[in-house]
Amino acid sequence: MTKISPQRIALIESRFSELEARMASGQLEGDAFVTASKEYSELEPVAKAAANVRRLRKEIETLQHMSKDSSDPDLHEMAIEELEDVSHQLSEAETALAISLLPKDAADDRPAMLEIRAGTGGDEAALFAGDLYRMYERYAAGQGWKIEPISVSASDVGGFKEVVVAIKGNGVFAKLKYESGVHRVQRVPVTESGGRIHTSAATVAVLPEPTEVDIQIEARDLKIDVYRASGAGGQHVNTTDSAVRITHLPTGIVVTCQDGRSQHKNKDQAMQVLRARMYEKEREEAQGAEAEARKAMVGSGDRSERIRTYNFPQGRVTDHRINLTLHKLPEILEGGGLGELVAALIAEDQAERMAGLSD
Repeated sequence: MTKISPQRIALIESRFSELEARMASGQLEGDAFVTASKEYSELEPVAKAAANVRRLRKEIETLQHMSKDSSDPDLHEMAIEELEDVSHQLSEAETALAISLLPKDAADDRPAMLEIRAGTGGDEAALFAGDLYRMYERYAAGQGWKIEPISVSASDVGGFKEVVVAIKGNGVFAKLKYESGVHRVQRVPVTESGGRIHTSAATVAVLPEPTEVDIQIEARDLKIDVYRASGAGGQHVNTTDSAVRITHLPTGIVVTCQDGRSQHKNKDQAMQVLRARMYEKEREEAQGAEAEARKAMVGSGDRSERIRTYNFPQGRVTDHRINLTLHKLPEILEGGGLGELVAALIAEDQAERMAGLSD
């Protein structure tokens, strides 16, 4: 069990009580109230978890005294049984408290940019990219999130060569950040007459959505090209130069967007994607040492890394970072079953960070 500093808990609880009293007094207004409310929300999980641990410890003390009293056999037996149950509850509560104390990723509460690209495997890879997109779309709907298309490049046979969407909602990045990497599929393509299993892949990138304050982009650092947008099969979407390609000269990052009906909208969306990629690049550089230390646990998020295999003949999905195999492929691709994988990845992340937590 991770050691928890009583002094640290006491300071957090004291500050939480102070904020609670100040907010209830009605003395805080405007920005001061917003700032206090945000800090209160951040401290609340720790304060509640600490109160629960304290309550269970007192209950255990009472039960221990009762279990030592043999004058009433029925009461003695009941105390012993309850002591075992409450001790188990205390263990879980202490774990929950330790988790609440873990350093928070500042981007966890952010909306996210989801990018899916067909990789090796030709048409089958594009179809698989479409499957992944629908999986995330259904999962997002189940979470109450909203998806806004940014850039879509459809394949001639269905699916996507590339699709980029913004996902809005609470805690989007916290749950989807482990999805970045190479996703591999093993199945018999519908076009395969011989019934041979093919392997293809698609890459997924999940980037926290920054604000303009996070990333300042100078106009002189941009090279903006406009061209005629085209759809699948080379058919023109329109007859004007509405598609936009933006190159950020200092970093070499290139973003294209042609899904919107106007050049203005495509430029705005391309800038949104560019800002997200630059923000993620800065995050990766700032967290380099920490990311390297955790790479073996949930992977680096590098797009060249194979993180998961979807095996259709066996109906299984395997996440290679945590060696977890679930024989629930249909449920996972329907979106609902993805939550089990997400929860397992979060739990592994928390366990690894708790092991290295020092107060």
